[in-house]
Amino acid sequence: MRDADAGRVNTDGPGRRSDANPTADARMEHMDRHVRDADPHSGHGVPRVLARVQSLESMMRFKNRDEAAKQLAGRLAAYKGQKPLILGVPRGAVPMARTIADALEGELDVVLVRKLRAPGQPELAIGAVDEAGTVLKGHYFDVADEEYLREEIRTQQGVIRARREMYTRAQKAIDPAGRIVVIVDDGIATGSSMLAAIRSVRACKPRKLIVAIGVAPAQSLAQIEAEADEVVCLYAPADFYAVGQFFDDFSEVTDDMVVTALSRVARAA
Repeated sequence: MRDADAGRVNTDGPGRRSDANPTADARMEHMDRHVRDADPHSGHGVPRVLARVQSLESMMRFKNRDEAAKQLAGRLAAYKGQKPLILGVPRGAVPMARTIADALEGELDVVLVRKLRAPGQPELAIGAVDEAGTVLKGHYFDVADEEYLREEIRTQQGVIRARREMYTRAQKAIDPAGRIVVIVDDGIATGSSMLAAIRSVRACKPRKLIVAIGVAPAQSLAQIEAEADEVVCLYAPADFYAVGQFFDDFSEVTDDMVVTALSRVARAA
């Protein structure tokens, strides 16, 4: 999936600096408002105050990722016995994908994509890059200048390469060609990483491409539905701030946990 253009930004014009572009400045101000109440230590920008729009009691919540994975497995039960390939988006979704793969008697692997972080707002995605170096531009892509984008892409590709090397110790990558493929994530916010994952897998010519996610805002979900063959989403709330707000336990998933999940010996469903 690699090519000579790996790492190239597919944009229609040269990179623009936010401090020299009124439109970019306006978008940056909007980004500031979008994440102003977010907790920068959560990794997913969980808001400090939710009661102003929706009480915690009124929204659907999962006990943890495992509960969401079991619900997704139930919704995907029709694929049991067809040996689907279940691809987790590292790191949080890989243990979920293990649960689903076991329940459906499928195989487990990962799809490696990384979000591109907004300047000064690392919790907000402005795009994503896949393992082949293909860049997907998100809604806020133009707030970053060309130099920033080049460095951010290089940084995230480095993370992808390191993870591929680490995860390959547990198992070699599995070819999705001709397979029923399910891409799993705990949730999506802007949808950039999931769109990049879909396009990356689609290039490998799977027989059917399904996306299974715990939670997603309606606008992002519509983008995913336009590109996947089937989408299973457990909850699409009208008021969405961050994925973590819908999980009682949204603890970090480590690389060691991913390597453990990638073991080819399936656990009991």
